[in-house]
Amino acid sequence: MIHSGRVALVTGANKGIGLQIARQLGEAGVGVVIGARDPSRGAAAAEALAAEGLKVQSVALDVTDPANIEAVAKIIDAEHGKLDILVNNAGIVDGRDGPPSLAAADAARRVMETNFIGALSVTQAMLPLLRRSKAARIVNLSSSLGSLTLNGDPNSPYYSARLLGYNASKAALNMLTVQLAAELRDTPIVVNSVSPGYVKTDLTGGGGFMTPEEGARLPVAYALLGEDAASGRFVEPGGETPW
Repeated sequence: MIHSGRVALVTGANKGIGLQIARQLGEAGVGVVIGARDPSRGAAAAEALAAEGLKVQSVALDVTDPANIEAVAKIIDAEHGKLDILVNNAGIVDGRDGPPSLAAADAARRVMETNFIGALSVTQAMLPLLRRSKAARIVNLSSSLGSLTLNGDPNSPYYSARLLGYNASKAALNMLTVQLAAELRDTPIVVNSVSPGYVKTDLTGGGGFMTPEEGARLPVAYALLGEDAASGRFVEPGGETPW
């Protein structure tokens, strides 16, 4: 159990970028709640980080299950009374996704349900706890594939990556960032979309140019932004990403 100091919830944190985000936040002195759909994998991840001397705990969290999300919010409320950092990291791909003429509609629906609706549901459930923090931070793990500008630019390296469901889910997640940042502009809660880069994870099939540790650095930096932090931005390791 984590009893004092800053508290973070990282969804989908039992492996890949999420696990590294949890580790790096823990190394920064933040108490981390690891959300994992598979309780045993979440517990194993928490045990591994605890063995490194970090303050961690795990909760079973399925971002597509509203009742489960509310139960997690109650756990965090009961044990910590607030939440300082929310990292919406949980995300999926579907092999039946593809260009508009071929993407299976149910595949696009499944991806959207996890990557966008899931993040929205978790954020809404955690907002009362985030409002109790002196300076809460929300980081939405997006992707350059969610940029409408880059999707429409024939000169962009992302132009040919036509995964309608996945790209649309990240564009929708960016809309959550834009609108939530505007809604919370008079509060100390800062909201940003962060594209970690092309990382070697299960989600990318082991492709990519960065390790999960490297991919976690920018999301962690935005989770730990200090005073006068900018809100409503879309960034990647190279700088600002066009919406």
